[in-house]
Amino acid sequence: MSNQTEEKVGSSRADRELSFMVNDFNIPDGTEEEWRFTPLERIEDFFAEDAPASVPEVSVEGELELETVGRDDSRLGALQPPEDRTGALAWEAFRTAYVLTIPEGKKIEHESAITVAGSGSEDVAALHMLIDAQPMSEATVVITYTGEARLAEGVEINVQDGAHLTYVTVQDWDDTAAHTLSHRIRIGKDATLRHIVVSLGGDIVRVTSSVEYTAPGGDVDLLGAYFADAGQHLEHRLFVDHNHPKCRSNATYKGALQGDDAHSVWIGDVLIRPEAVGIDTYELNRNLVLTEGARADSVPNLEIETGEIEGAGHASATGRFDDEQLFYLESRGIPEDEARKLVVRGFFAELINQIGVTSVQDKLMAAIEKELSLTLGSSDE
Repeated sequence: MSNQTEEKVGSSRADRELSFMVNDFNIPDGTEEEWRFTPLERIEDFFAEDAPASVPEVSVEGELELETVGRDDSRLGALQPPEDRTGALAWEAFRTAYVLTIPEGKKIEHESAITVAGSGSEDVAALHMLIDAQPMSEATVVITYTGEARLAEGVEINVQDGAHLTYVTVQDWDDTAAHTLSHRIRIGKDATLRHIVVSLGGDIVRVTSSVEYTAPGGDVDLLGAYFADAGQHLEHRLFVDHNHPKCRSNATYKGALQGDDAHSVWIGDVLIRPEAVGIDTYELNRNLVLTEGARADSVPNLEIETGEIEGAGHASATGRFDDEQLFYLESRGIPEDEARKLVVRGFFAELINQIGVTSVQDKLMAAIEKELSLTLGSSDE
């Protein structure tokens, strides 16, 4: 277990401070780039120095076993350190951690389903997990969060050489939950990761996902879908560090928003270092604003330090219903409310089909249908 601190200064994402120690990070005041969109007053208790008191209930279904280990387990903390204060809090405060290992060369046919159930406590809870996909292994891991909780969490995802992992996290919290989640990801030689984030519930959800490579041939797809209701804050921050040649990354996030003060934030940062020749990367964020009073912030960033690459690009767009699409559907005799629903379904359809995990696709589509029936079914906009 490492206690390393990496102090860096500068404007590049490569210069961000990384540390396992809470006190190496100042309590944010909202002027910092990494916190400027976050409603800090709603998670003030996540910045305290005191260790969290409560612990959520964690269970697993499937072929793989979930180990419970102590802080001194040498497998923990071997990846990159946390990049903000809540990530460091989650690291310092957990008492026991959970480790899911996909054995070397093993192909797991059926998904392993982990459930994290909030206890309803008003205290901040801490949780730490390690997902270790050993060389040449293959598996799908789905983590679902339910109930009421205030949870600071860190998840290390180690995809070793030649491994193929699909990792899905579904934030299906009750309305008052708060969740800060730090994904720290390492990709080995010729390894592939499909990393999928689905955010539906909770009062405030903030997910940071940082990717680094250990060798050429690493391949990462970062997919995300979210649906923000009135008062909800759903924030997703990505950082892909292309630090080896001939690797690939692709990020596609789509979200819909409805209701007063519904707020989504998507930040996509990609760094292409001088040594990362021959890489290919692209990031895309699309937001569909369904009602007045909702707001989507979207900031894609590319930092390129070598021109010897296969490709690099980004795109971002936020808009309301396409009037031409609605007119076309209505001209074919489809009622306005149903036409609006069809547009939203179409907006999400391509992304949902990319997920590739039937249970998650069904859950996401059911959640979208529920939201549409509650709002668009009675819309007169």
